[in-house]
Amino acid sequence: MASSAVSPTQLVQERFPELMEAAAQLPSGLVLDGELLVLNGGVMDFGALQRRAAATAPQTVRTLARAYPTYLVAFDVLQVDGHSIMAAPWEQRRALLEPLFADHALSPPWTLCPSTRDLAVAREWLATWTRTPGIEGVVVKGLAQPYRPGARRWVKVRARETTEAVVGAITGTPGRPRVLVLGRYDAEGRLRHVGTTTEVSPAAARQLAAHLTPAAPGTHPWEGARFSAGWGRGGEVLGTTLVAPERVAEVSVDTAQDRGVWCHPVRLVRLRLDMPPGDVETFRA
Repeated sequence: MASSAVSPTQLVQERFPELMEAAAQLPSGLVLDGELLVLNGGVMDFGALQRRAAATAPQTVRTLARAYPTYLVAFDVLQVDGHSIMAAPWEQRRALLEPLFADHALSPPWTLCPSTRDLAVAREWLATWTRTPGIEGVVVKGLAQPYRPGARRWVKVRARETTEAVVGAITGTPGRPRVLVLGRYDAEGRLRHVGTTTEVSPAAARQLAAHLTPAAPGTHPWEGARFSAGWGRGGEVLGTTLVAPERVAEVSVDTAQDRGVWCHPVRLVRLRLDMPPGDVETFRA
């Protein structure tokens, strides 16, 4: 039985035609490792990238390509002149990657990811660049490390901050909450979903159980809504219990957001019994 799955190469060829056209800028026998992104008003737009990747109709592909052009940020090189260099140390691969952009005058959609050995510079990037929506942090690579496909050998350091959100639903049971579904009120007074937490600790669950009240039927603004487990979880839908949106949680978040929603699960810091929901930051898409 034939498989209908689309390979990564087919996906790029069929759904990102501007990259195929720009491939003429690249030397033959070159394989880059990088990340696709879409800029919308100068800000990275994960939703637009997902729409690009999901489009199949040729006319839709062309329309989206004009509206949301794609860029590839290259952060490694795996093959040069048709020869694999994955076994070479990172220091050597980077020394080959940087001249490629200069010698071949590569221009957008090809973009070189910056790199530094200066710890102070890396700290400055972590403190300042991550204020830009979509930039999550910095990746630390060992100079002697080879490239290992599928292996997590590098360390990602995400910028994190603490903030507040309203608890609108839970997974688990009212007596033993496991994950919190969080929201913020927008300017029109609607409770908008902003993210989910990782599983809370037993001690936090006991405190939550004492202060969260299951919502009465017909009273909750999220009645009938469905929530996914988050990015990279295959669209898994959470089984949730709605709770009265009366409690505020302080959470630790990284800076990656898509239209006002945290891309990754957040960590519960504490329940803010001293803070009313009206004092939580307003939702902004």
